[in-house]
Amino acid sequence: MQISAVRDAIADAARAVVLPTGIGKLKCTGYVPDAVTTPCFFVGEVEITFDKVMNRKLDELLFTCRVLAGRADDRSSQRIIDALISGSGPASLKQAIEAARGAPGEYALGGLAHDLHLQRVQGYRWFEHAGSTYIGAELIIKVIGDGST
Repeated sequence: MQISAVRDAIADAARAVVLPTGIGKLKCTGYVPDAVTTPCFFVGEVEITFDKVMNRKLDELLFTCRVLAGRADDRSSQRIIDALISGSGPASLKQAIEAARGAPGEYALGGLAHDLHLQRVQGYRWFEHAGSTYIGAELIIKVIGDGST
């Protein structure tokens, strides 16, 4: 799997969320941004487990992604995060990202991986990013695919 392409494809999938009226669109990037315009989703760190199957047939990637919202109003910012980390609904990142799994028998992320799964949300807290503080959460996404490509 090509990690850069997978990062970008996860960010593209996240763009499908629909936030409540008046909030604007979710800004999404496959990499940690220098500056954040909220609400923002980005793909951060990656852990790689090589050779889950012999002869480079399967690698496992665990991406730590973050979603951040502004501080203008703590309650409304937390409601935005709540909607984004919900398991379903128009603003659900889980639903949007897992839609990129493709139909049964198809590869995920437009052919870049065998499968992906948003496993869990963790670290719902205040984040420091580029000198500013945001409310946010981390999302852990597991991606499996051919290690020889």
